[in-house]
Amino acid sequence: MSIPHLFKCPISLDLFKDPVTLCTGQTYDRSSIEKWLSAGNLTCPVTMQNLHDPSMVPNHTLRHFMNQWLQMGNQFDLHYLQTIDSLSSLKRGLETRDEGTLESKVQVLEKIRAFSQLESPSRNNLLLQLGFLPLLLELVFGGGQAELKKKLRKQWYHYIEFVEQALSCIVTLLSLGELESLNMLREESKLAAFQDLFVHGTTLMRMSLCRLIEAASTSPETKGVCSMLGKNSELLHQILAQLLHQNSNSDDGDAAIKAVSAFSSLEEDREFLVEQGTVNGLISYMISSTERHEKSLAPLAVATLEKFLGLESAREAVTSNPNGIQALVKMVFRVSDDHGGSESAVGSLIILCNDSLPAREEAISGGVLTQLLLLLQSQCSGGTKTKARMLLKLLRIKWSQEANQLL
Repeated sequence: MSIPHLFKCPISLDLFKDPVTLCTGQTYDRSSIEKWLSAGNLTCPVTMQNLHDPSMVPNHTLRHFMNQWLQMGNQFDLHYLQTIDSLSSLKRGLETRDEGTLESKVQVLEKIRAFSQLESPSRNNLLLQLGFLPLLLELVFGGGQAELKKKLRKQWYHYIEFVEQALSCIVTLLSLGELESLNMLREESKLAAFQDLFVHGTTLMRMSLCRLIEAASTSPETKGVCSMLGKNSELLHQILAQLLHQNSNSDDGDAAIKAVSAFSSLEEDREFLVEQGTVNGLISYMISSTERHEKSLAPLAVATLEKFLGLESAREAVTSNPNGIQALVKMVFRVSDDHGGSESAVGSLIILCNDSLPAREEAISGGVLTQLLLLLQSQCSGGTKTKARMLLKLLRIKWSQEANQLL
């Protein structure tokens, strides 16, 4: 069998026996590069760059694929091998720390993003196997990110583009698994970098960061990271600010709702979230969404609010908000095909109206009876109609009891 180019040492041109990678990203057979260095050479044989760090790192990924090729022989997919070679080259382009390469790194990320969007699980799994996910996380949140930010202020536009592209790739790779890579955000410096990017970054950055929060909430291995982010008061206030002022950018508000929903999945953190004003943020988003009369994540917002209503502090926050009950009433019946959010809105009103006379009065004066009758005549689900009848019955019974007391 002819030896594929990827498996040949650039010095000996023979099959690798012990592949090692230099700081330049080039891989050589250990014995060959050791002879080169012992001869007094202080450069990389292929790139001729000076070796500021002469250490050698074993290339386990290359060894793994080389062993596969040796076992499979001619049955090994050479096109697959060429893809690996191409991706390895792209990875080296990201790993270099040269100061003048930020623009080229953006170009590399564009290629990786295009590769990952081909919707081929085997292709994206290759990106995971080659270690792109931890590398990208380190570049965005690690020391390398802070270093780039300081050194390359003259290329600020490219820095923004670099982070946006890197975060987009990270989100795609996280959808395939390896969520435990997010545990690197437990480190104080990386958590600070996350917060810094959220506060000072672009809309695209914030949207991607919210999706990282979403991803962290879906795995038992990373729920701790999600909790840390949710308990970061400054970060949480920034997310809630997006809900309170989302009229200027609905994308920001939609991303924030996903993050708040992720935080609410951790029951032990809900009291803290209520204390920080999360309920008012959700109500504000719901009101704004109904006023815009456009497709939004209002159903997710009301479903998230319903989770909090097991807490007395959350119920008080809704009833004390001048728009709280009215916002839920408007969500009971909306002119849409799926009646998204109706069931959660009715469920929330059942909880609030059960033991609060002001809540019942406000709901009735706000038109909840008409909303419920319209809902019952619609094509909503059976579960939603059952809850609607329960709320009607509750309001009728409570009204009768109160009328009798007055007599």
